[in-house]
Amino acid sequence: MAFLQEENISCPYCGESITILLDPSDTDQDYIEDCQVCCQPINFFVSDNGNGELSVNVSSDS
Repeated sequence: MAFLQEENISCPYCGESITILLDPSDTDQDYIEDCQVCCQPINFFVSDNGNGELSVNVSSDS
């Protein structure tokens, strides 16, 4: 069973700290989710660092 991992990110638009949940089934996939504060579209890329820990890279849509 895959467990969700909690991660804090900073919105690339407004800079607010946002807590997200990473799903291991999203590994090596790009997806877009709106910022909970400023509603701008954030690009997410989730990857596995090799030892079961997930990491996420975020970027602006532009």
